[in-house]
Amino acid sequence: MINSKKSFLLEMIAGKNRGLLASETDKVAILAAITQLEDFNPNPRPLEVPQLLEGNWRLLYTSSDELLGIGRLPLLRLGQIYQCIRVAEQKVYNIAEVQSLPLLEGLVSVAAQFEPVSDQRVNVKFNRLIIGSQRFIGYQSPNPFIADIEKGKKFIAIDFSLQERDQKGWLDITYLDEDLRIGRGNVGSVFVLTKVV
Repeated sequence: MINSKKSFLLEMIAGKNRGLLASETDKVAILAAITQLEDFNPNPRPLEVPQLLEGNWRLLYTSSDELLGIGRLPLLRLGQIYQCIRVAEQKVYNIAEVQSLPLLEGLVSVAAQFEPVSDQRVNVKFNRLIIGSQRFIGYQSPNPFIADIEKGKKFIAIDFSLQERDQKGWLDITYLDEDLRIGRGNVGSVFVLTKVV
């Protein structure tokens, strides 16, 4: 049952470019499929299985206008979007790759701290924003980039601390297995991600 519901959801979001190509009818149907899969969550207390949460996750689908808005800007095309979770440090890194004209590939990244507040909810405090050219930042992939952030490296980019009082939110992890995670955010957005091996 769970595998068929999971396969059905993955089929529905295939070809929707993270949600950019989803019609209003698609969005309603996808949300219904997400809700059905959430009912069969094999890990209803996701924060108690940190080994599943840990790692780099690639976004498959979202209803977040904030994220999808990057892909609607002129001359820009949304590349891969990652959410990288470091459970022991209670840190999360959101990384959006942006495609553009040759040599002008960009990157938008937000670093945050998270704090578990229930079996499935974490409060999130965003603390650093980095926007710039992948070339100038030296970006190749998430792990080396995160290592540079952890070392305190300053990048040739828009790179600044965020005011804690303005940049807070929460996320409910509503489905988690070995390779799929679903989350719902405080502004009503839904996120479907797959683990990157």
